[in-house]
Parts: sequence; structure tokens; C-alpha cells
Amino acid sequence: MKSYSELARSVTFSRRGSKTVLKEKHKDLEFAGAGRSAYVFKIKSTEKVIKVFFPPFTAIAKEEARIYRILQGVDYYPSLYDAGENYIVIDYLSGATFFDCLTNGKIIYPHHIQAVDHALLLAKQRGLNPSDIHLRNILLTSKDEIKLIDVARFGQKKDCHQWADLKKTFYQYYNKGLLPKKMPVWLLNRIADIYMKRWLPELTQLNGY
Repeated sequence: MKSYSELARSVTFSRRGSKTVLKEKHKDLEFAGAGRSAYVFKIKSTEKVIKVFFPPFTAIAKEEARIYRILQGVDYYPSLYDAGENYIVIDYLSGATFFDCLTNGKIIYPHHIQAVDHALLLAKQRGLNPSDIHLRNILLTSKDEIKLIDVARFGQKKDCHQWADLKKTFYQYYNKGLLPKKMPVWLLNRIADIYMKRWLPELTQLNGY
């Protein structure tokens, strides 16, 4: 198998309007997901993924690698195996994000919320300030364990309200049966859009990129 750096170099992107799309990749890379700043691929015959960042976001790649190094050994976060100019290599995690749970009707229980709280507390105890905690970066694994991913913004200085707001919604509405356990994707995206517009000025300051 090629080295991680060679696999990362095999991934190329192109622009299609306002979107960045995948152009080429090595045959040993299986598409696993895409976000605002990177594509993620499972490396064949391994239990690892490589996250390759778009050219404008190499600073985020370096910051995310730095945060994962600080979190090494904390079970709620994937382990970091390698990092380069525009990529990181971490554990492959099988499961469903909280977003997936809501769209598929999979129940989220209070002990899952408590596990997220504990994961964030452990990060704080290592000098980090968790931020940008949302439905798509909290994973419920096939073993009913909580894992947190996409930690690049755990190094920011100001407080972020997202997790506190999600937790409040869970206990006041979802857990009391005042919200449906299954919701359409369009509705969740619409709620997220409204929430982000509410906090946009503050989030812009927090993120810094």
C-alpha cells in the first residue's frame, strides 16, 4: 500500500461553480463523506480514514491534527495516526451521527447526552475549549458508544453555545416527547440555517477562518 502522504497527493479537486468536487483519487481510497473543507476516504483493508482538505483549508488540517494530538488516549475521540500539509489519518468509525439518528428515527437517550458532556469535559481538562458541536459531528457507534469528530475548532478562545442549546432542546422537548423522534432532512437543515443566522456574527469571530 502507498504511504499516507502518497494517498493524500493522489486526491485532486476541481471547482464546479461555487462547489469543490473530487477530480481524482487512488483506487485504495473509498469515498466516506464530504464537508465544507475536506473529503474523507476509508483506506481499503484498514480501519482508518484519511481526511484530505481543500487547498484553501490547509490551516484547518494543521489545527485539527494539533487538537487530535492533545486528545490522544481519550476514548471519545478517534486516534490520530499521521498528518501532513493537507491531510490527517484517523480511526474509521462505524455508526450514525446524531443527525442520521434524527432522520432515521433512531432514539437518542439521556445517557448518550451525558457521554457527550463527559467527552467535552475531558477535552477541557486538557486545556481545550470545545466549539462547533453539532448533530453531524457527534457519532453513535454500532457498539452504542459516543465519538466526537471534526475537532478543529476546539482551540478557540471564546465560548460557543451550540452544545448547550442542543442539550437544552433535548431535555425540554425531545426527551419529553414534544419533538418527533424522526424528522425529515429538509426540516433539520432549515432549523440549522435559522440557528446559524442567529449566531453568525459571533461564530465568525469564534472561527477566525
